[in-house]
Amino acid sequence: MTQPSRLQRALRHLFLRRAEATRAFPASTLDAITDAIAAGERTHRGEVRLIVEKSLPLALAWAGTTTRQRAVALFADYGVWDTEENCGVLLYVNLAERKVDIVADRGIDRRIAPATWQAICDVLTRGFARGEFEAATLAALDQVNSLLREHFPANGARPNELPDAPLML
Repeated sequence: MTQPSRLQRALRHLFLRRAEATRAFPASTLDAITDAIAAGERTHRGEVRLIVEKSLPLALAWAGTTTRQRAVALFADYGVWDTEENCGVLLYVNLAERKVDIVADRGIDRRIAPATWQAICDVLTRGFARGEFEAATLAALDQVNSLLREHFPANGARPNELPDAPLML
């Protein structure tokens, strides 16, 4: 598979319409995702954040910013790294690229292998390729919540440090 030119990539990001993102993640899907994150966080000490980006800002697309670079930047920008127990996990979706990435805080990254995160990313991308955005996202969240339950089980009441609702950029 050949890589798109810089111009092709920038144009794909420029012209992806908000309606396409809304079709992939309608309000009912966003509500189901919010509920899944909230329910999962009651069973473990992790903080899960989903960011769905319609497309990169044009300057970033033109500059060749990778999905991983963008995910790491958003991880920092939205404070996913700044949780009490270093237990933040960002699931990042770039609809224009049809790619996903997961960034886990250092407390989690020490315990969960990169291949495990990649397997969850694969669940998302395969589901998205079939147009199953809600089912794939909920399946991925179930896997993330299971991992967090295993490594960071709940130990009583704690504050919710990050919003549960997905962020649509």
